[in-house]
Amino acid sequence: MSLRDNPLGELKVPLTWTAGIVFLVVLIASGAILLSDRREAFETDAYGRTRTATDKALGPVGEVLSAPGRWTGAGVEAIRGYFFAVSENRRLKAELKEMRQWRDVAIALRDNNERYRALLGLKTDPPIPMVAARIVTDSRGPFANSRLANIGKEAGVKIGHPVMSENGLVGRVVGVTDGVSRVLLLTDVASRTPVMIDRTNARAILTGDGGPNPRLEYLRGQDPVRDGDRVLTSGDGGLFPRGLPVGRAVKGLDGRWRVVLASDRAPVDYVRILLFEDFTQLANRAELNRTSAPPPTPGATTLPPPAPATPTPKTVAPAPRTASPPASQGMASGATQPAAPASPNGAAR
Repeated sequence: MSLRDNPLGELKVPLTWTAGIVFLVVLIASGAILLSDRREAFETDAYGRTRTATDKALGPVGEVLSAPGRWTGAGVEAIRGYFFAVSENRRLKAELKEMRQWRDVAIALRDNNERYRALLGLKTDPPIPMVAARIVTDSRGPFANSRLANIGKEAGVKIGHPVMSENGLVGRVVGVTDGVSRVLLLTDVASRTPVMIDRTNARAILTGDGGPNPRLEYLRGQDPVRDGDRVLTSGDGGLFPRGLPVGRAVKGLDGRWRVVLASDRAPVDYVRILLFEDFTQLANRAELNRTSAPPPTPGATTLPPPAPATPTPKTVAPAPRTASPPASQGMASGATQPAAPASPNGAAR
């Protein structure tokens, strides 16, 4: 039987039915989507399964549909980066310049913090009270080297107090007033500091001559100093406490022994002034003035009894002599009459 003779060949689906079937399918899909947006139906297992199946079906479709948008965005960014590279480079250069400034500030702050820690860690043996100060003025000349510190009488600073940086001895205070102190450096021609060589304990006088390396004078002994020996304050004369670091000994071009100052290893901006007057302030005067009788020595006898005192002979003064009256007068009166005192003219009254 041919296809034309097929009884179903004349079957035609009405357009109304086709539209109804499409409408029914769309209605079912719409209902599924609406059900997937309902948050209150999470508790039912049936709805959970429905939403899971819907998400699995719509996930790849959404990814495929969103791919053109992602590609378009990436293309736009690439084009924008290509055309705006110059402006971006300018912006980055400006940020880099600003960051370099902040880097310099951070390095300066770190350096200050390290120096503050070094100053705070500066200690002497025995402990000596100190006050911190900042150098505000640097006064230099062909022979004079001095500086001004921003602290004075109000902090107890006096003339003669040693001044130290975080590396070593700087000088001593030679003038003080309210709020300001003048510090005479070790390199000044008027500076004389008693020092000693740490290796041999040899004494010397550190004499400034206006140059960067003061001289070592009045060295005594055989081979008292060698190149690189450590130089400390000796404490002789009570001007400085003993053991403050001064520097290293070197042989100068003129053949004299000189000292490379330890304080020159860093700029002298922050210092500590030692409130040191003499060695008596380091001792406990109350304890020194407190005296007590020593305990007796075990096994020693007591002190011998005192020797008897020898009697001294008594001397008797002779009795004063009295003048005897005449015999006739005594016989007449029957009594002894004292002699009358002589008058200035020598006659008796």
